Amino acid sequence: MNKSELIDAIAEKSDVSKAAAGRMLEAFTESVTKAMVDGDSVTLVGFGTFSSGERAARTGRNPRTGEEIKIAAARTGKFTAGKALKDALNEKKAKKKK
Repeated sequence: MNKSELIDAIAEKSDVSKAAAGRMLEAFTESVTKAMVDGDSVTLVGFGTFSSGERAARTGRNPRTGEEIKIAAARTGKFTAGKALKDALNEKKAKKKK
């Protein structure tokens, strides 16, 4: 599902226009991004938690030459699925196996 398909789904389920759904999605992503940049996490009970993390500097290898390269430290975004989301995913998986 891409962004426009997500906006269409939000608009349909919320009974709002696609323009309004687009603004809601944009507000959501901006709010989550700001919280993560500020070092906070965003928890949606049952769905999951968005947070930021630190990745230490390390030494890697150029796959073409095998030469060692230095990879800088970086902040990264993380998402941890909540129980309800995990259960929904595993329920569908269990149905496929039957």
